[in-house]
Amino acid sequence: MNQEMEKLTQWVGESRKMVFFGGAGVSTESGIPDFRSVDGLYRQKYPYPPETVLSRSFFDRNPEEFYRFYRDKMLILDAKPNMAHRKLAQLEASGHLLSVITQNIDGLHTLAGSRRVWELHGSVHRNTCMKCGAAYPVSAIAQSQGVPRCTCGGIIKPDVVLYEEPLDEDVLYGAVQDLQQADLLVVGGTSLAVYPAAGLLRYYGGKRIVLINKSPTPYDSQADLVLAGPIGEILGALPDGV
Repeated sequence: MNQEMEKLTQWVGESRKMVFFGGAGVSTESGIPDFRSVDGLYRQKYPYPPETVLSRSFFDRNPEEFYRFYRDKMLILDAKPNMAHRKLAQLEASGHLLSVITQNIDGLHTLAGSRRVWELHGSVHRNTCMKCGAAYPVSAIAQSQGVPRCTCGGIIKPDVVLYEEPLDEDVLYGAVQDLQQADLLVVGGTSLAVYPAAGLLRYYGGKRIVLINKSPTPYDSQADLVLAGPIGEILGALPDGV
């Protein structure tokens, strides 16, 4: 691990356009569970699997059940940025990191101080009336009962990409542009199993790819450096200023 950390430190220090691509594993260290981990308690409480509840067709068909799950499982509003979030913000401030591309919807990268963040799956902190387009803070959903409604009567929908919905074109374009000009790609806290997000890696135009994850991924064989372990612990070990 010492040699691997030395190489990671060297590469990050040499980079001026590093891009970080992250998934759920970045936020689990902040106490936000990966909803795909379906345990026995979950099965007792919810009659549908998460992928079904978080689909657009289910939202349209059964919004009350959607919001029951959403408030309970997706709104972890007391979570704080961990060392991974903070280190990435530091790397951006010091001129090494170009941007963060994240599959997470918790807004923790922005809360940590990162400025250029491409949120592929949206954010729980942005919410919009489906009828009039009025914007609402997350509290409008967290503090409501049943289906949250706008003053105009329309349903307030979170700005999160549900299954069966396309990714935002502007966000996709920005992420692809940054990947194409990046000189270092660090991928962390993701199994790289969720598409189309994981497919974005093919746009990376640089020569060095680093994978940081607790378990193996389908891309390990294509990486130039693989580090196994908690991403906050590994990124946190990078020296200040690199």
